[in-house]
Amino acid sequence: MTRFPTLATIGVLLPVVLAGCGTDDAPPGEDVPVAVADVDTDLPPCPDQEPERSAVDPAIADLALDCFGGGSLELALAPGSPTVLNLWASWCGPCREELPFVEQLAAAAADRVRVVGVASQDGVPQASSFAADAGLTFPSAFDAEGRLAAGLGLTGLPHSVFLAADGSVAHVEVGAVDSYDELRGLVAEHLGVQL
Repeated sequence: MTRFPTLATIGVLLPVVLAGCGTDDAPPGEDVPVAVADVDTDLPPCPDQEPERSAVDPAIADLALDCFGGGSLELALAPGSPTVLNLWASWCGPCREELPFVEQLAAAAADRVRVVGVASQDGVPQASSFAADAGLTFPSAFDAEGRLAAGLGLTGLPHSVFLAADGSVAHVEVGAVDSYDELRGLVAEHLGVQL
């Protein structure tokens, strides 16, 4: 004969079972949200921007993205100097191949061209861990939902957005570049800066 637990037994066991289900725990398979400000990275803050309004496309002008090293990337404000925004993600194989060239550009460009990464369509822990593993030294903003890419009508990753000093989009390179020389050529062609 099968015995079913009595209501008294259920009443005693239910608080014990529910005690293990705290509200701070995420359901299995779901990421616990982590704020960019709560992640400790070696990435520098995003560069200062001009107080003037940017000439950027209205579809992305309202974007303000938190940066891993502090500060924010506000596309409504002019960058003040030619800028390359490189959109990458930890899960993106071509991004892994391209990022050393972007890192090389950041080192060579110094104060002539700003290089800012945008971790797009990714999680904060994954993106910050990937940035550390890849040895990135240029600032990177965080765009969990990929709003910048969507605003520019882009799908997939990586992409590089070339911004003039006034914030207008000079060029969007869809997909990965294959070499530093190719990236340097794009900077010369679209931003007018020889490196």
